[in-house]
Amino acid sequence: MSGGRVTEEPRVAIVGAGPGDPELLTVRAARLIAAADDLLVDALVPAAVYHGSRARLVYVGKRAGRPSVGQRRIEEILVRLARAGRRVVRLKGGDPCLFGRGGEEMRALEAAGVPYLLVPGVTSALAAPAAAGIAVTDRGQAESVTIVTGHRRAGHPEPVPPLPAYEAERTVVVLMGLGALTELVDRALADGYPPDLPAAVVSKATLPGQRTVAAPLADLPAKVAEADLETPATVVIGRVAQRAEANAAIPAERLARMG
Repeated sequence: MSGGRVTEEPRVAIVGAGPGDPELLTVRAARLIAAADDLLVDALVPAAVYHGSRARLVYVGKRAGRPSVGQRRIEEILVRLARAGRRVVRLKGGDPCLFGRGGEEMRALEAAGVPYLLVPGVTSALAAPAAAGIAVTDRGQAESVTIVTGHRRAGHPEPVPPLPAYEAERTVVVLMGLGALTELVDRALADGYPPDLPAAVVSKATLPGQRTVAAPLADLPAKVAEADLETPATVVIGRVAQRAEANAAIPAERLARMG
C-alpha cells in the first residue's frame, strides 16, 4: 500500500493476530503467516498463532516496565528486511490500527517506498467482552460503544485518559487498562458514573486461562486485585456487563454465532 492504495507484490504485511485464540485468525492472516520469511511478533501474540511457521521469528514485543525494542527500530527492521527481498509479516495483537501503532508503521513504509498490505484483525475490544458473554450493544441496554485506551505514553501528566460523558445506554470498553484500573474507576466516579454501574474485567480473553471478574464499578478495583488478574485484560463498563460469565471462555464457534 502506498498513499492509501494497495500496490502489486507488497513485501510487508501488517497483520492483526486477533485476541489470542488461533481459530480467530482471518484466513488471509493465516496464509500470510505460513508464507512469510520473517515474522516480527508483538508481546501479546501467543505462540500458537504462528505455530508451524517456518519463518524466522523476530521478537519485538513491548511490555510496560520492561526493556523493549523501540518503535523507530521496528520500522527500520521492516524496511531493511523488505529491501533485502524478504517476505515480512508484522504480526500485531488484535487489530493493528486500534491502539496498535499500525499507522506509524504504514507511514514509515510509505516514506521508504516499501509496498505493504494491511490485514485487519479481530479486536479484543469486541472479542473479549463477547468471550465473557457480553454483547457490547445488547439491544435495550446499549445503543453505542466507545473504545478508549487505559495506557498513556510515558511522561504524560495524567495517568489515564478521560472517559466519555456518562450515558445510561453507552458501553465503554477500555483496552490496556488493568495497570491503572483504580485511577480509571476513580476518574469515572468523579465524572458522574454511578457507583453501582455494572462493570467487568476480562483477562486473557479467548485463551484457555481466561478469567472474568464482574462487580459494581466502585467495587471493581478491589475485586480485581483480590482475584489477581493478569494482562492482557479488557475493561467493560456499562449495563451490558451484568451479563458477564465469570471464569469461562466461550468457544470460538459460539463467538462466531454471536457475531
